[in-house]
Amino acid sequence: MDIKQLRYFIALAEELQVTSAAQRLHMSQPPLSQQLKLMEEELGVPLFIRSGRHLELTVPGKTLYEHALTITRLMEEAKEEVTESGLGLRGKLSIGINTLSDERLPSVLSAFRLLYPKVTFKIQQNETITLTRLIKDKALDLAIVRLPISLEEFDHVILGAEPLFFVTGTGHPEEDAITYHRIAEYPLVLPSTEGLGLYHLILDQFHSRGLSPSVIGECSDIGMLIELIASGFGASILPRTSVNRYQNHRIKAYPIAGPEVTSSSAIIWLKQHYLSKAAQKLIELIAERPV
Repeated sequence: MDIKQLRYFIALAEELQVTSAAQRLHMSQPPLSQQLKLMEEELGVPLFIRSGRHLELTVPGKTLYEHALTITRLMEEAKEEVTESGLGLRGKLSIGINTLSDERLPSVLSAFRLLYPKVTFKIQQNETITLTRLIKDKALDLAIVRLPISLEEFDHVILGAEPLFFVTGTGHPEEDAITYHRIAEYPLVLPSTEGLGLYHLILDQFHSRGLSPSVIGECSDIGMLIELIASGFGASILPRTSVNRYQNHRIKAYPIAGPEVTSSSAIIWLKQHYLSKAAQKLIELIAERPV
């Protein structure tokens, strides 16, 4: 038996007349009668007691009717769920972020949830190098990372650039903007090397000026890094996103003098790998949200 035969049987069981069932199914009577005969032969039991033009369900027929209703209902639900999943209306999204990720994500997720309430999320925070590995392993659908990194294996959307700031807790400089020459005099705690691009971007600014900064440590957790800065342990250089997020944590941020150096973030996902409609729609929302 197939799903079409079960639908024929349901119509017969509810109409209890071949003529009425055939009309309901928009088909002629002989093919419907033939399908009923095939089902009874396959099951080896009568499904109806025939009394003239009227039908009466047998005990096996009543059992099949209950199962047929369940099976067809599940088929319809499965079809609806697959269709909705394809449209991004339901499903689960696995998203990776690092501690320096784009600040638009919380508001975008709130807006996304209003549009697609049946989509659930798994949000995982880690360093960029780990997030890229998880995408390659297909454990994440997409991730928001800080550039620059190698993008050869990923499709991506750049989310925009933001300036870097010198951030300190105690011993504030007098000037409104501070040069890299002055920053090199401070003990620095930088975002972790495991964050890849940003760490090297910062060091390049010193090296291009012939400077050797005093790097006393690195930290992969932005919250802990801010606490270290606020306690006077060291200073740092961070993108605007991080400064805005922690501006009330006893720190002070200064623009860096000279040609503006910016840091960009991007959404990345694996090349030549199916990206769900839900993921596509989330990417669109993040990309459309102004910085």
